[in-house]
Amino acid sequence: MGQQRITRAECAHVAALARLALSDEELERFTGQLDELLDHVAEVEALDVESLPPTMHALPIVNLLRPDTPGEVLDRDEVLAQAPFAEEGQFRVPPVLGEAP
Repeated sequence: MGQQRITRAECAHVAALARLALSDEELERFTGQLDELLDHVAEVEALDVESLPPTMHALPIVNLLRPDTPGEVLDRDEVLAQAPFAEEGQFRVPPVLGEAP
C-alpha cells in the first residue's frame, strides 16, 4: 500500500520460471497486477482472526447420502437372459482397447 511489493525484475523472474514469454507491455501490466494482489494478501494477513474458531467450510454441511441398506435384488438368470451377450453367468462385452476376446 504505497510501497511496491514486487519489482519488474522479480516479475520477469517468475514469468521465466513459468516459461512465459512476456512483452515489455505485458511485464509492466502484470507487475502492477501482482503488486495489487500482494497488497490484498497483506490486508488479509493483517486481520485479527485469533478469536475466530477454525473452519473448513463457510456454511455447515451435512452428509446427504442415503443409508446403505440392502434392498430388493434382481434375479441373475432373468437379467442375464435379457442381455445381448452372456457367458458363464456373466455379461459378455466387446473387447476394450484391443484386448483379446
